[in-house]
Amino acid sequence: MRKPRDFDSELKALAEKAKQLKERRVRELGALVTATGADALDAEVLAGALLDAAANTDKATAEGWRRRGAAFFQGKQRNTASGPRQQPEGILPLDGGAASA
Repeated sequence: MRKPRDFDSELKALAEKAKQLKERRVRELGALVTATGADALDAEVLAGALLDAAANTDKATAEGWRRRGAAFFQGKQRNTASGPRQQPEGILPLDGGAASA
């Protein structure tokens, strides 16, 4: 005879995994804010900029932002308002670890 599944423990494990994924996402977003130099902005300014970006419906503007973001992650454009930053602990560089020019 088969052993019955313990649905309660499976649900607890899934909930714990979801919690860990959410925490990781928050840490990575914080690291992104720091890496871009946006941590030098007031919280209100940063929140306002993010709200405008989220409400944006202009595809041309969004495509421009996407290109700048892609260039940032490829290491082509790392000039931030507060200068170069160190890689946050636990976050691997997205450009394979190569030094940017």
